[in-house]
Amino acid sequence: MNPKHAILLMAYGGPDSLDDVEPYLLDVRGGRATPPELVEEIRGRYAAIGGKSPLLEITRRQAQALEARLNRFFPVYFKVFVGMRHWNPYIREVVDQIAREGITHVTAICMSPFFSRMSTGAYYDALQRAIESHAPESTWRKELDLRTIGAWYEHPDFIHALATNLNNSLIRSDRAPEELPMVLFTAHSLPAALAEQADPYADQFADLCNLVAKEAGLQPEDWRACYQSAGARNGRWLGPSLEDSLQQLASEGRESVLVAPIGFLCDHVEVLYDIDIEARHTAARAGIQLERTASMNDQPVFIEALAEIIQRGGGK
Repeated sequence: MNPKHAILLMAYGGPDSLDDVEPYLLDVRGGRATPPELVEEIRGRYAAIGGKSPLLEITRRQAQALEARLNRFFPVYFKVFVGMRHWNPYIREVVDQIAREGITHVTAICMSPFFSRMSTGAYYDALQRAIESHAPESTWRKELDLRTIGAWYEHPDFIHALATNLNNSLIRSDRAPEELPMVLFTAHSLPAALAEQADPYADQFADLCNLVAKEAGLQPEDWRACYQSAGARNGRWLGPSLEDSLQQLASEGRESVLVAPIGFLCDHVEVLYDIDIEARHTAARAGIQLERTASMNDQPVFIEALAEIIQRGGGK
């Protein structure tokens, strides 16, 4: 029995080995050569987390779990594919595979809960180019029924999953309530100019922080929001940064912090290096103990939320 409906999970991509770092950066930079010192710096980060990006492996685990969940009541009805924006398997390659298999009902979703013209918008541009590479008169192109899912950060099941994950990290039998760490919600920083151009990313992240904090029972004084992993390009980036927030908390006498990277859905270099190594060193130098919530990865509570989001078509 052939699947009737394809689900395409689109993610950023990451190198499969240290040798892949330079060509991966070449793809990210649109064909512009990367300065050798930056290549070595990025290669060192991947070396520190195991020599490669775990993004593809984890996204494939998410896809397998999602496919099993969606087919629970409709066996072999859904087939879930994984396509990457900047590395193998590229979105265009996976679209070609879907076309070869003759699946014309397709739902595409970015593995980011937010929408931004610079980030997730580029995924859908790549998807559209991949579709348009097929002749308009081809049977697959003429019969294609494509559904895309935009921002889905407001979905209550996703908020519940994040809040549950957060509370699991906050529950410590050896801590009194007044000793609980300050929660720092983080998301990937983007150029500040986007917000000035009415890009919704920053507002969506702020909304998600408030929604998760409320669901988790946090008071306003229990948490703050910040950004991490700003790029190397010149210009202002969304802030405050995670590093600046840690320094500010140290100046206020805070001794423990729980980083909740709710803008990320799985372990990859921005989590495993930027938080677990770099931010932890920054915190230690400032006299702060830094902990982190577990990533969503393929946690059943997240897979259930993702299935609901896909079946219902997005947000609320």
